[in-house]
Amino acid sequence: MTVFLRLALSCVMLAGGLGSAQASSTRAAPATHGAQAAPAPQAMPGAQATPAPQAMPAIRAVTGAPASAAHAVRAPAPPCSAPYRIDKTLPNGARWQLCWEMRNIEGLTLTKVVYTPKGNRAVTVLRSTSLAQIHVPYDSGRPRYHDIGALGYTAIALQSADCPGGERREQFVCVTTRARGHAYLKSDYDGPNTSAQGHDLVVFSAFQVGWYTYLVEWAFSDDGSITPRVGATGSLSGFTTTPEHGWPIGVGARTFETSHNHNIFWRLDFDVAGKADDLVEQYDFSGSGTAKRKLERTAFARETKAVNGPMRWWRVVDQKVRNADGHRVSWEINNADSSEYRGPANEAFTRADVYVSTYRSCERLATVNPSPGCAKSVDRYINGERVKDPVVWVNVGYHHVPRDEDGDLMPTHWQGFRITARDVTAKNPR
Repeated sequence: MTVFLRLALSCVMLAGGLGSAQASSTRAAPATHGAQAAPAPQAMPGAQATPAPQAMPAIRAVTGAPASAAHAVRAPAPPCSAPYRIDKTLPNGARWQLCWEMRNIEGLTLTKVVYTPKGNRAVTVLRSTSLAQIHVPYDSGRPRYHDIGALGYTAIALQSADCPGGERREQFVCVTTRARGHAYLKSDYDGPNTSAQGHDLVVFSAFQVGWYTYLVEWAFSDDGSITPRVGATGSLSGFTTTPEHGWPIGVGARTFETSHNHNIFWRLDFDVAGKADDLVEQYDFSGSGTAKRKLERTAFARETKAVNGPMRWWRVVDQKVRNADGHRVSWEINNADSSEYRGPANEAFTRADVYVSTYRSCERLATVNPSPGCAKSVDRYINGERVKDPVVWVNVGYHHVPRDEDGDLMPTHWQGFRITARDVTAKNPR
């Protein structure tokens, strides 16, 4: 009866126009992973009507590059007002500027992201980034949830203890900094070591989706890297099953909590030094089992999908803007930590780890896409069209096999990926 009710609520959600492009502040929240009775939705601060992102000013600034290479300019303030503007200079002198908003559908969304390395010029990185889906299929075959569709309505008002050392924005967003360990350490043998500790600017929100609490976080490091990740905590859903689909919880071996996947998708609309001339490339290193490795580059001139592979990574590169060494400015994407879930035929969106599409404002979610007149899942966005303004969709899976230690409260388990500055500066800006 419980599963039937949740499925019925999901059908009502989809039939009820979950996703008009103009998100309503009075729409009912959908049935989701472990969904209990949905609370009455509330209008979210800063959650305007989720308009299509506007083009970002082309800041073609390059760290250390001669003006002839890139017409370098200083980064203007992000086009948003307090409290939605974030502008932080980290202890080593690196600066991050961006805007945030709480969208009714996607939840926490960051826009107009600009990075300025210490002593260098600013370069734009992302027009926007947000979660695009949390797909939760259970090992027993059902249920199979899609937890994003009205995520903004489930945002949790943060308390001071939830944002240690930071600043709460409109209750629902924490902006803070934290140490990330050694930025570098080098022995000088006869003299003192040369070392420094690195720091991150961290922006996060929390969302209560049924029994689960999702911590949605972006960490912007002083070396130009970005780490998007999601932590799942709260409580186990309480779904029980037979031994082949779960793990014994509690005394003896009478109750088996169902194992399940969290397949999380991010949507990243890159604008490396402006949206013009961006290209996505894949890098492979063949020669496994031999003493040599051969670098192989594949340029994605058209929409495509890709799967993880040994030593495989991708980058979004500006084909014209170069650093002082003459190398093209780019950001590298590494997705090596995914459990790489692959679902049945009707879940074709799980069959790849990275998708590259050309920008369309209606392509908002990786599954159950709400925009009328647009495809419903990310695999259907890929049709071989030439990529002029790349959007990268990253799929990271985590297989949650419950354990006794997950007993209430459930410890946070994290999943995410890494975006690393590659040739943005000619040397370590330190």
